[in-house]
Amino acid sequence: MPKSLCRSCDAVGAVVLLLSLTLFLPRVADAQARRPIRADDMYRFRTVGAPKLSPDGEWIAYPLSTIDSVKDARSSDLWMVKWDGSRTLRLTTTPGGESDPQWSPDGRWLSFIATREGSKTGQVWLLDRSGGEAQKLTDIAGGVSEHRWSPDGKRLVVVSHDPDPKESSADSSKARPKPIVIDRYAFKRDVDGYRNRLRDHLWLVDIASKVASQLTTGDFDDASPRWSPDGVRIAFVSARAGADPDRENNTDIFTIDASSGAKPVALTTWIGDDAGAEWSPDGTVIAYLESNEPRLSAYAQSRIAVVPSRGGTPTYPAPTLDRDVGSLAWTADGRNLHFLLTDDRAVHLATVEAKGGVVRRLLDGRRVVNAYDMLPSGKLVTRDGTSMSMAELHAFENNSQRVLTHVNDSIMNVLQLGAVDDVQFGSTDGVTVGALLFKPANFASGTRYPLILSIHGGPNGQDEHLFSPGAAFERQVFAAQGYLVLAVNYRGSSGRGGAWKRAIFADWGNKEVKDLLAGVDYLIAGGLADPDRLGIGGWSYGGILTDYTIATTTRFKAAISGAGSALQTSMYGSDQYIYQYETELGVPWKNKALWDRLSYPFWHADRITTPTLFVGGQSDFNVPIIGGEQMYQALKSLGVPAQMVIYPEQFHGISRPSFVRDRMQRYVDWYGQYLQSGATMK
Repeated sequence: MPKSLCRSCDAVGAVVLLLSLTLFLPRVADAQARRPIRADDMYRFRTVGAPKLSPDGEWIAYPLSTIDSVKDARSSDLWMVKWDGSRTLRLTTTPGGESDPQWSPDGRWLSFIATREGSKTGQVWLLDRSGGEAQKLTDIAGGVSEHRWSPDGKRLVVVSHDPDPKESSADSSKARPKPIVIDRYAFKRDVDGYRNRLRDHLWLVDIASKVASQLTTGDFDDASPRWSPDGVRIAFVSARAGADPDRENNTDIFTIDASSGAKPVALTTWIGDDAGAEWSPDGTVIAYLESNEPRLSAYAQSRIAVVPSRGGTPTYPAPTLDRDVGSLAWTADGRNLHFLLTDDRAVHLATVEAKGGVVRRLLDGRRVVNAYDMLPSGKLVTRDGTSMSMAELHAFENNSQRVLTHVNDSIMNVLQLGAVDDVQFGSTDGVTVGALLFKPANFASGTRYPLILSIHGGPNGQDEHLFSPGAAFERQVFAAQGYLVLAVNYRGSSGRGGAWKRAIFADWGNKEVKDLLAGVDYLIAGGLADPDRLGIGGWSYGGILTDYTIATTTRFKAAISGAGSALQTSMYGSDQYIYQYETELGVPWKNKALWDRLSYPFWHADRITTPTLFVGGQSDFNVPIIGGEQMYQALKSLGVPAQMVIYPEQFHGISRPSFVRDRMQRYVDWYGQYLQSGATMK
């Protein structure tokens, strides 16, 4: 167009130029603003809880957890986001925590569990969707840990713990401590402490009158209640087989009429654990998860089962599927079951016909789907993320995802994370092992980097493609210090089938160490890792494997053993794994040779030369602090550089934010001292 015929062209050109610059500048600024991740960033991450769709499908409720650095505490509030993503509303602002949101069938009420008004126990509260303050519904002495609405919206079934008479006495706050009397076989549990005979039972709560009545009784724990579609019966999980359930490791699916005085009826008779009961839409069958035999409890892998709701022989929709499954849900027509499928460093959303058929993956890829919810209409929301993103809520429609929440965008958009690659390699006995490799953000080919071998716990678990405030955050902090970080799914891990898990049965510290060292050798051979700057560390079973590994080889220059153990005989009666010990290893006085062999890090502590930091919680009943204390004492006696850090009033998982931050700094300092001269936290 001739310039004379367009008097506004100069202005238009200026606007176009301005818009171009405006669109371009944020990208430049974004690139300039990105920085390495650091330990203090833990305070900026927010964790999205499991989603719950409203009955009309218009809203998704979810808990959102945050950390208050001033109060040195964690908190969670309820939020909801509109299905189309156009609006996000905060529903609660209390200093305590809210959890387990559930919609009433008519969608008017959102119920949740909260500790408010100075209560030590959680109770059910109701929030009117149309507005107003939440109303307290229950006031059960033992508190509430789970709840579900009846189909008609008139009642709730809740799980409540038997109240402790000492706690309910009027002068309990002034009473002197009394002796702890124990008579249970499995008498310890992390967080719970010493276990008494007080149990979890089902209660019914009438919404209108707020009256609660106990439904189940006995010296059993009852959990995971689910209403039948007609509201007449409740399915639940309980360990009621045998003279002493503690010695059986056997939970079954039961049903009970939702009326006072009703008696439970067992639906399953498998000798191992059954869990996760879900009624079919017509109420004729119940789907559930059947675990493997009890002696393999530490290496459990469930399969999907379906049983008639009035009793009968179970069937198995995916009998040849050799992977971990969980979180069952029926489609509205009752033909298919959706579930989460754990598969080699990822977790997918999958489906299978209830009568049997081919397993199809609805949502796959290098991601982790760790929760979902769906409606009879077919609307489905997932909570999932990747190695480069925290889990957020997504609408899943037309076989594609649409992001709904953006709670971590502000922090993720300024961080310069290192790439996370899938790697695999052969172990010394010929098996192929998978792992994740975290790289520094400025990774350059042809450079050898110091390497940290970071070992996951469990062992029944996996390192996977999900950025989270836990292990993945820790590894990214290490990568930001210039380390390669290798996370190996050694034998015993999830995601590779039952045989992969069972490979270490009664043979701890053997095949796992081979797999770990094979990964290190692979990176050295590939020119990536510096063989003279190798570090190792892990928590729980990762700490145990750290002890095994540094007692096997002296090639590591620094080690961190968190919540670990080495003299395994001393764990018998000290921790919470008595059933596993006696069924997998036998009792120590009859199988001393095996117990001694599995305790080789302690019996061969004089072979260890690696400077080691031992860390743990003072109140840990899972892997008690004695496990670290013994190894610390051994290395100090031998003159090997060692340090021990004990966090007071902490259990197996360190939860106080300032302690988590302190631990991260100590990790960086310890590795820096031995792997990087003068290294400091960036």
